[in-house]
Amino acid sequence: MSAKRLNVVKLQRREDSSNSHHCCVPLCTASARFNSVLSFHSFPKDKERQKSWVVNIRRNNFTIATHIRVCSRHFQSTDLIEAPTPAGRRRLKNGAVPVLFHWNNFTLPAPTNTDTAQNKDLSMDVALQHHDYCSTAALDLSLDHTEDNRVETVRLQKQMEETAISNKFGLERFAASDDDIRFYTRFATHAHLMAFWRQIEPATQKIMPVTRAGAADKTNEVPHTGNATSLQPIDEFFLFMASLSLGLMQKDLAYRFKIDQSAVSRIITTWANLLYSVLGAVGIWMSEEAVKAHLPDVFQNYSDTQVVLDCTELRCQTSVFSTNKSHCTFKGLIGVAPHGAVTFVSALYAGSISDKEILMQSGIVSLLKPTTAIMVDEGFLVEDCVPCKIYRPAILAKRAQVSVPEVSETQSIARLRVHVKRLIQRVKEHKIFSTVIPLSATGSINQLYTVACLLVNYQNGPLVKAG
Repeated sequence: MSAKRLNVVKLQRREDSSNSHHCCVPLCTASARFNSVLSFHSFPKDKERQKSWVVNIRRNNFTIATHIRVCSRHFQSTDLIEAPTPAGRRRLKNGAVPVLFHWNNFTLPAPTNTDTAQNKDLSMDVALQHHDYCSTAALDLSLDHTEDNRVETVRLQKQMEETAISNKFGLERFAASDDDIRFYTRFATHAHLMAFWRQIEPATQKIMPVTRAGAADKTNEVPHTGNATSLQPIDEFFLFMASLSLGLMQKDLAYRFKIDQSAVSRIITTWANLLYSVLGAVGIWMSEEAVKAHLPDVFQNYSDTQVVLDCTELRCQTSVFSTNKSHCTFKGLIGVAPHGAVTFVSALYAGSISDKEILMQSGIVSLLKPTTAIMVDEGFLVEDCVPCKIYRPAILAKRAQVSVPEVSETQSIARLRVHVKRLIQRVKEHKIFSTVIPLSATGSINQLYTVACLLVNYQNGPLVKAG
């Protein structure tokens, strides 16, 4: 036990027991019902002074109500204006702030003789009290005991915070596990994810939630379990990435994040639009010089290659039918620089469109120069519509005889085109595209697809090694 002890205080019962104010400072048990020496003061109306009081008394997330009080023992004597008469009311000076607490080792004032007289000698020494239900035990406020209480309080607060985090489905819950981050977001690590978040966070300050027009459809909707706007922006982003990466149903996401299903729908659409705008504003098309500066060794025989192009299809519930498929599809053109960065993403078209037609409509032709080359699949018969050189595997199946150089070049180009296939595979690792896209998502499918393609540049390392 520490040699230095705080005074043991005898709490005294007041004649007027109707006043039931209690001090809200942690570890302070003062009550107006049992003490007439102390005065009890309400929080100031000024917001800045309110914040100072809350910070000083260490009550985070504290709601200030009209009945909340701080007793006079936490103010310096120079901050108190004594009442002119015994029946008067003690007041605080303007600007007074509580500064005396158990945790900064202030000494509690013992009751005075005057107070004992005012209360008609009703002092209750706990050691002499038996079965008096109006008495309050004397408090041993030794430094050691107070420090033990403080340590225990901190431990319990930490335990409560950890329990709350473990019960909450949000980014904070999985921040310590890169495996979980990869699973839910496709970002390689938590550090990758947070670096990306810092880039887009300024744009989230002006985010405008998408609302549904007309009456809300309540069919199969999850019961209301929280506020539609209760998620922090970073958890809304985490919800969007989980939806994109795992293809989770909106009802499932509503249960996980404890919000309405309608809120899930709005969050996904809002973030698809936001990221489409933010990432779309970043110029991804690279100059000839930039492409050559990052050219991998495996492309040395095709060093003028500006972009490797290919098309990919998405299955969907829609009336846009592909003529050679048994299901509905969208089709998009994607371009990759030789070192593996996405440098071109077209809009989506009906699945029946040809490779040549999608290349002409996509707008990429205007970006190509005569000094560059494109590398395409054998189905891209586009010599008459591009101004540059074309590297394409030879169509060998329809020819009776093929030269050795043609076979060698075809195999070489096919090996290099694997990189664009791997890129498309990374895009489709977002499970929302590996299943049939629901009709409800077709309104924002262009945004979702484009965002998934552009995110590949941020989520992982390069596809092709420099050496």
